[in-house]
Amino acid sequence: MSAQLDKAVNTLAYGGRLAADHPGFTDTAYRARRAVLADVAARYRPGQPVPDAPYSDEEHELWRTCTLALAERHARGACSAYLDGVDALALPGDHVPQLREVTALLQPITGFSYEPVPGLVSPSDFYGALRDGRFMSTQYIRHHSVPSYTPEPDVIHEVIGHANQLAVPSFAAIYRAVGDAVQRVHTDAAVQFLSRVFWFTIEFGVVREGGGLKAYGAGILSSFGELDAFADADVRPFDVVAMGTQPYDITKYQPVLFAAESVDALEQELTGFLSTYDDEAFTRLTSRRFAS
Repeated sequence: MSAQLDKAVNTLAYGGRLAADHPGFTDTAYRARRAVLADVAARYRPGQPVPDAPYSDEEHELWRTCTLALAERHARGACSAYLDGVDALALPGDHVPQLREVTALLQPITGFSYEPVPGLVSPSDFYGALRDGRFMSTQYIRHHSVPSYTPEPDVIHEVIGHANQLAVPSFAAIYRAVGDAVQRVHTDAAVQFLSRVFWFTIEFGVVREGGGLKAYGAGILSSFGELDAFADADVRPFDVVAMGTQPYDITKYQPVLFAAESVDALEQELTGFLSTYDDEAFTRLTSRRFAS
């Protein structure tokens, strides 16, 4: 059944299938829970009511632990725009919110809704849905042995990281611009370039603010391990071409980050890039990069 469900939702990595270096790889009970939650998501089809995930008491407790640890670090490490989103969205801290709860909080603010997927989906599908204000989200949660970090998107990352971003109108506009941009590209290489820019901005972006370095990226802000480590990274100037050609490893804390000089500068530069990005722009930008 899982293989059929994978195909139906264009899933690249089904929730119950873990890499050998995943913290939960040898935990059969955890893998079984992941499979249950992934199957709940896999049965969903657009237009249907979003199904609730049957979270356990232990999973709710893990959410509470991570919420408290992240909030403490957000106060000193998150940029002001993200903190505005946290205040506007007011996510619950006492339980893992169902995706319908997240939508009920978020949609009145920026129009975005959450839809479940059973695992990692293709970049084209994920980014394409953003154009319509739809965020595809996993529902399973990270392994309890490493609450500070997850090597792939879990519900803490999807909701605490991304939903708080999406509650900021200017960030929500960037997400939609990514969705528009992916519709204009037709080669895998151009999609990969866009995906890397997304990674080093929306996922792992930092900005200079108040005389220091602050995070706005969902990958940093949903991991208290990343929040403790990001200031020690190799922080480079904001450069779309450098980001689009910089490789990264999802299994470890990010050693290279790109800093915008301000949130306003970030929005201006990133929106400018996204508004004109297509296959010709990809060729022009990468040709310039490798020619230099």
